Amino acid sequence: MALSFPWIYPVRVIQVLFAIIVLGLTAYFISLLNGSDTVNFMLFNSIWTAFFATPYLALAPIFFPDLAHRFVVPTVEAITMIFWFSGFIALGALLPSPDHCHWSACHAAQAATVFGAFEWVLFVASTFPAVLGALRSTSSPGVKTPPQSTAHAGV
Repeated sequence: MALSFPWIYPVRVIQVLFAIIVLGLTAYFISLLNGSDTVNFMLFNSIWTAFFATPYLALAPIFFPDLAHRFVVPTVEAITMIFWFSGFIALGALLPSPDHCHWSACHAAQAATVFGAFEWVLFVASTFPAVLGALRSTSSPGVKTPPQSTAHAGV
């Protein structure tokens, strides 16, 4: 009997890996130049993803099911997906054309934009099943239904 390995675990690992890559690229950019709000937002996205969102999304349903409410997990997924979308679009709009990008900080920002786009795609892939699962689910693991009893009051 073969055990099925959930597809979401490798996706979570790649999400953390890409977030750490963006963290390094944006930190490098900021160390060379004073980062704009856009670069700082991408730095925030990478910290949020690598150290808060993805650990919560991966570990809470397994080890802390009361913290993994059926609407909180898709909400964290969707917010993180929106963060990455707005971050990589804004950073891409900030960059000069490739013909005018000849210094290392510019190349780091280009790479951060590309990894941010890949990160967004990964969160699109993990958000839609989470949202669909929450909409299909009729009860929350944190909400207990009252026990059904046939005993009469006073017995």
